[in-house]
Amino acid sequence: MSTSITGWLTDPVNWSGPDGIPAQTLAHLELSGMALTIALVIGVPVGLLIGHTGRGAFLVGGLANALRALPTLGVLMIAVLLITPHIASDLAFTIPSLIVLVLLAVPPILTNTYAGVFAVDAAAVDAARGMGWRGRDILLRVQLPCALPLILSGIRAAALQIIATATVAAYVSLGGLGRFLIDGLAQSDYAQMAGGAILVAALALAVELLLLGLARLLVSPGLTRRVSRRTSPPAVPASATATATAQ
Repeated sequence: MSTSITGWLTDPVNWSGPDGIPAQTLAHLELSGMALTIALVIGVPVGLLIGHTGRGAFLVGGLANALRALPTLGVLMIAVLLITPHIASDLAFTIPSLIVLVLLAVPPILTNTYAGVFAVDAAAVDAARGMGWRGRDILLRVQLPCALPLILSGIRAAALQIIATATVAAYVSLGGLGRFLIDGLAQSDYAQMAGGAILVAALALAVELLLLGLARLLVSPGLTRRVSRRTSPPAVPASATATATAQ
């Protein structure tokens, strides 16, 4: 089995044409990118608003848990049945897929954004308010930078869930790496199915590493407790310690 999987992954035929691995990877990334962008537009502003004002906080946990409990494939099929009679183009399948992925991605983004803003040290907020800063300035210049590590963590979680779940788009005849899973199952080609699963895992790992690198660039070292060795206090010689104790 391992040889056949390797053979499928290294077969030049699978790396060319509109149905090849590069084309399907690009389609997978396009769908995932659109879903993540929409989820960010929804989740980040709402999370910032709730975390800053404290109003509607009870909705965060309930909404997040409710969205996580939705059956992905069932919601996809229902959305397709409702939308296809009104749209004749490929959007009839793209829109339901986006709806499913956005519903999956909003909870971690919303929850982490709210939690990050809410957990900002109250002393820092009070100090900014004492300097005459208004609510918007406090949010953008104090709370948002401090909450950024947690926000980016939620974005990473959402991105990984989207990439892993975007394979369901193949159920409604869309492209993406899920195409290899569905077609392999239909053809009883288990090497193709395993190869597609490996590609999805590799893509998720690559995106995770990319987002981790982006987080290191955006987040202040002080927030991640990354202290340079040059700024570490010099070690005190044991002899000096003993002398000080004797005195």
